[in-house]
Amino acid sequence: MMFSCSKPKQGMQGPPPVQVVTQKIVAASTNYYDEYPTTIYALNQVELRPQVNGYITELLFKEGDHVKKGDKLYSIDQQQYEAAYQQSLANVAVQEANLVKAQKDVERYRELNKHDAVAKQQVDNAEATYEAAKKQVDASKATVRSVQTNVRYTNIYAPFDGTIGISQVKLGAAVSAGQTLLNTISSDNPVAADFVIDQKEIFRFTQLLKKGVVKNDSTFSLSFNGEVYPFPGTLQLIDRAVNSQTGTITVRVLFPNQENLLRVGMAGTLRVLNRSAQSSVLIPYKAVTEQLGEFFVYKVKVDSNKVSQQRVTLGKQVNRNIIVKSGLQEGETIVTEGVQSLREGSMIAVNSANADAKKETKR
Repeated sequence: MMFSCSKPKQGMQGPPPVQVVTQKIVAASTNYYDEYPTTIYALNQVELRPQVNGYITELLFKEGDHVKKGDKLYSIDQQQYEAAYQQSLANVAVQEANLVKAQKDVERYRELNKHDAVAKQQVDNAEATYEAAKKQVDASKATVRSVQTNVRYTNIYAPFDGTIGISQVKLGAAVSAGQTLLNTISSDNPVAADFVIDQKEIFRFTQLLKKGVVKNDSTFSLSFNGEVYPFPGTLQLIDRAVNSQTGTITVRVLFPNQENLLRVGMAGTLRVLNRSAQSSVLIPYKAVTEQLGEFFVYKVKVDSNKVSQQRVTLGKQVNRNIIVKSGLQEGETIVTEGVQSLREGSMIAVNSANADAKKETKR
């Protein structure tokens, strides 16, 4: 009997383990800013338009300057209105003289009527003339008030404290009542930052509104291109109703503007400090992968050197980290570096000791 001796075939070897860095999750309390796009608005703003026709005779301000309520800004040629005013005064004097004559006539006819020395029709005519003279005086005085108002309207004053813009008319320009835009003036301190929140956040902002003004509170701040405005704001109001089309509501925060750094129409970011009362799961953002609009991390299986893909729901990004709302728990281990080479069930080899989550958060 013959026996054949041969070496057993070696089994197929799998791919080598992927070199990765892992981190054990430690929950921690986190403070961060929620950010909303915002636009700066004036609490009071008005377009200045003339109420009489004429030619501009004076510009009494410096464009872009702060003006006080009652400051004279523009003058319109008032010669024709002044002449009409003097004419109306003269007409009042004439009508008053006619009234005096009519009063004397009616008193004389009344006396004659007592002795039946005059026809009744003449007495009635005198009474009618007297009443008409009184009405003429009232009408002429009303004309005086009207013309006097026109004279007053030839001077245009600042309706409130604020910043005046660039004049839309020059000296000598013809302007039309109610039509020509002269300028725009807007209040400048404080200013409002309006932004829109989802209706789910109404309760949170209502609580902040009830809290009221706290000195040196930094809950609300502004930033422009990454640069933070140095003065904090205060929550003024939440709009009366939710927009049924979008499910959002407008919120207004006031900011002091003594140095006139904020201008109406500026677009920026309103930051609302979110002091998380509960511990949050915070992981490095680089540990997250995206697939078809969903987010995943690679979690290390317990008592194994393999990984599984875990879907997560993300929250606010905080510097280089991101809050995980759901999908991970404290104590689990995830891959933070080398995720690009992983797939479901991949074998891993850890390059370094697990990073501490709290240290990672502080970076």
